[in-house]
This record gives sequence, structure tokens and C-alpha cells, in this order.
Amino acid sequence: QLQLVESGGGLVQAGGSLRLSCVASEFTLDNYAVGWFRQAPAEKAYEGVSCISDSGEYYADSVEGRFTISRGNTKNTVYLDISDLRPEDSAKYYCAALIRPRVGYVCYLGVAPYDYWGKGTLITVAS
Repeated sequence: QLQLVESGGGLVQAGGSLRLSCVASEFTLDNYAVGWFRQAPAEKAYEGVSCISDSGEYYADSVEGRFTISRGNTKNTVYLDISDLRPEDSAKYYCAALIRPRVGYVCYLGVAPYDYWGKGTLITVAS
């Protein structure tokens, strides 16, 4: 079964940057759509911030222009590069994956389609 491990979170000053990594064990992510989600402190809901599939990369309006999702050369890693961090970006960030059901699949920023989840990495942005 696909297992995902996130890393790269931490405490950062507002305006700073981070790179989050999502690494899959034992499988490559070529045939998966991968999304990044976040859960703010004391919030139950997950906010989808970005996803990547063979059809392209997609972003929530709230992060457009500051977040960049990409696949690593090793094919078992997906990155989320975050710049101009703001206090409201403070959250636990999760990556999630699903097997692409078809070529050209457009990934979504809702949690429902994703079958595999990591345990998250925490970002705290100090003002």
C-alpha cells in the first residue's frame, strides 16, 4: 500500500519560504495525482491548496502565485514550494494521493477522491 511521508515544515518568519516534500515509499508517483492540503490550528476542515496530475498543476485562489507544486526527478517525490509565507498559512500540511483513473485526469482540491494520506508536517509562521 502506498505510504506518504511529508517533511520540510518548521517555524518561519512572515515573508519567508519553505519547501515541503512528500515522499512515497516503495512506489513511484507517476500514475498518481497528488494533492497538498492543510488544516489550520483548531480547525477541523482541510483546505486543499494545490494538486498535480498529468493534466497540470492546480492551486487554490488563496495561494496562487505563492505556492508551486512539482514532481521530483526521482519520481517518488512531490514538492510544494511556498514563498511569501503569511501567518494565515500556519497549519499542518498533508500530502495525499490517488491513482489517476484516466489519462488527462484533472485533480481536485477536495479531500474526497484521495485514498492515501501522510501524517503531515507543521508550518508555523511568525508575524
